[in-house]
Amino acid sequence: MGVVTVREEQAIQRLTDRLVDDYPTEQVETVVATARQRFAGHPVREFVPILIERIARRELAAASVVEGGSDIASAAGTGAKSIAVRGNTGTQANAIRRIVGSGAGKLVADKRLMALAAAVVVLVLALVVGFAVRQPDQPIAAGAAAPGVTTVRGVVGSEKMAFFEDPRVVEALARNGVKAAVDPAGSRQIATSIDLGKYDFAFPSSAPAAERIQRARNISTKYTPFSSPMAIATFQPIADLLTAAGVLRPGPVSTFDIARYLELVRNDVEWDKLPGNTVYPVHKNILVSTTDPRTSNSAAMYLAIASHVANDNTIVQGPAAEQSVLPTVSRLFVRQGYTENSTEGPFREYLSAGMGPTPMVWIYESQFVEATVRGQITPGMVLAYPSPTVLSQHTLVPLTASGDRIGRLLVTDPDLQRLAAEHGFRTSDPTQFAKVTADNHVPVATDVIDVIDTPTNDTLEHLLDGVTKTYN
Repeated sequence: MGVVTVREEQAIQRLTDRLVDDYPTEQVETVVATARQRFAGHPVREFVPILIERIARRELAAASVVEGGSDIASAAGTGAKSIAVRGNTGTQANAIRRIVGSGAGKLVADKRLMALAAAVVVLVLALVVGFAVRQPDQPIAAGAAAPGVTTVRGVVGSEKMAFFEDPRVVEALARNGVKAAVDPAGSRQIATSIDLGKYDFAFPSSAPAAERIQRARNISTKYTPFSSPMAIATFQPIADLLTAAGVLRPGPVSTFDIARYLELVRNDVEWDKLPGNTVYPVHKNILVSTTDPRTSNSAAMYLAIASHVANDNTIVQGPAAEQSVLPTVSRLFVRQGYTENSTEGPFREYLSAGMGPTPMVWIYESQFVEATVRGQITPGMVLAYPSPTVLSQHTLVPLTASGDRIGRLLVTDPDLQRLAAEHGFRTSDPTQFAKVTADNHVPVATDVIDVIDTPTNDTLEHLLDGVTKTYN
């Protein structure tokens, strides 16, 4: 079952549970199943659970009105026929039940009350029918947004796709009249090679990438709804080897010493050369797996950290410093072989393939937290924080007025901020992230202290260009 289908099933199960609170279980299941059939085969699924709940409530409320009306008509002796209606909210049915209550005997004894009750039924049903006529159910064309909802197109870093595909996020945006149709891409791709003319917003994963977009398009507005420090995902046997080698410092959260790691890289140390290594005796260099620095922001952040440490823990500035650090930092990338364009790829391999191909993976902290919430992190998987690290500011650049609307919602809407935290991002309210990690027992750094500034965008581009040349 695909990811989208699983989420849709979960959303439908939640709406079914809500309906069962108000209506008989068997009736709810029948109505929901019938409503689902109306959307079978539609390729765009974002609003299906919302529409199913709307239709189901309408049908269930209508059935309740018919049942209540029939009871009153029978008690009053009017011989009124049951009228099937659609488009009610259920409040009329509750009012009818209160009229019936325990007073059915009095209705029989008092003809005037019977006539009044029958009149109420006729009036209520007339109003319901009129409402249904004004709001008929119309088939939803494939790919179309729900009525009153504006589709806003964006291109986002791949690590944010799960957030935008979450039915709860879709629903929260829909409540504000917006549907986000997003395409994934590497953050540097977004800033350098993606045609942004067809999009309403660009949402890379760092301030430097966003800055490049802003400068190229002369845009001053930006939104930073959440952030994530960079991290390393590894496995306990690898962590034990790195601890013995002086690279990893264990604790409540593990710390990965970039300076010690660079020493191993400069000396071409291989895994099977580590003393006492019986758990991973592999004849290849000790390297953290990353994405392609030519297309991906996470790899660019890795380069920023490594260059800082290689430059005697100082931000790289100027041609001389750039040339000095390039021989070291280039090794981190060119010796990996093939690398993917976005962090989703290597992290997915980490989750599925184990430590064989990917003993260490460079990721966003949010990816590990989100995977834990989903139940994808298994015993023996370890999260470590590089020392130093950088805080990746996920920055949205609005390209149109509709894109600006999305940016403002992501920053100000409390539901969207809460859901961002559930997807592992750190928002403006630290208690949201703290609650998610505590509830799901994720060992994260409460305060990320050892954070450096990235080089200027121009310097970072020079370093990336230098690394690119070494590939050739």
